[in-house]
Amino acid sequence: MNVMDNQKQSGVVADGLRAAWPICFGYFPIGLAFGVLAGNAGLGPWEILLLAALVFAGGSQFIAVAMITAGVSALPIIVTTFMVNLRHLLMSSALSVHLRGARGRFLAAYAYGVTDESFAVNMARFREGGWDRWRALVVNQAANLVWIVCCVAGTWAGRFVPPKAFGIDYALTAMFICLLVFQLRSRLMIVTAVLSGLFSILFYVVLPGSVYVVAASLVAATVGFALRRRRDRRRRVSDENV
Repeated sequence: MNVMDNQKQSGVVADGLRAAWPICFGYFPIGLAFGVLAGNAGLGPWEILLLAALVFAGGSQFIAVAMITAGVSALPIIVTTFMVNLRHLLMSSALSVHLRGARGRFLAAYAYGVTDESFAVNMARFREGGWDRWRALVVNQAANLVWIVCCVAGTWAGRFVPPKAFGIDYALTAMFICLLVFQLRSRLMIVTAVLSGLFSILFYVVLPGSVYVVAASLVAATVGFALRRRRDRRRRVSDENV
């Protein structure tokens, strides 16, 4: 029984690592770039380690370093980081339907590792089937470990690489675009993505700070949900008529 349990656990870890390796590979240049920028901003290796481990959000960490470089005080940095990370509430809500019955300790460990990249990978796997919360947890924690290591390593190895060399400054944006493209599996998803982009531009003009990200996501998701319900209703009526 112990041998079977060990084999099962090994299979879960192996599946999670296979799903996580593209994220981990993409984190290398991004973490390296962050290490360079954070070091130039005056942060030491231990400070970068704590920032990567406690925040674990590339966009927020880059924003925080930029604000530190500009001489902004701690409170505005904390508030800005919080606002930017509000999108994690939406991602966690979407993931919650796949984590029913999980205990509080598991949810705490899982929630800590939720990022844009792990969310996209795990949601795609959950939709395909044959995926469970333990494999999803491996994805989260593997990505978390690689991100922390790369950020800290960037304080040394990154000193030999200019911040904008080889398009490193565009790596984070490129990863988000790639993850978005993999999610566009139907016409409805494409429409929702386009609406999200349009609403982001509109709300960016009229709303302060980073609230426009959450507002655009909520509005676009609501419109997408309404369109799906309308489509499903039409299909039911069509089936009844047949």
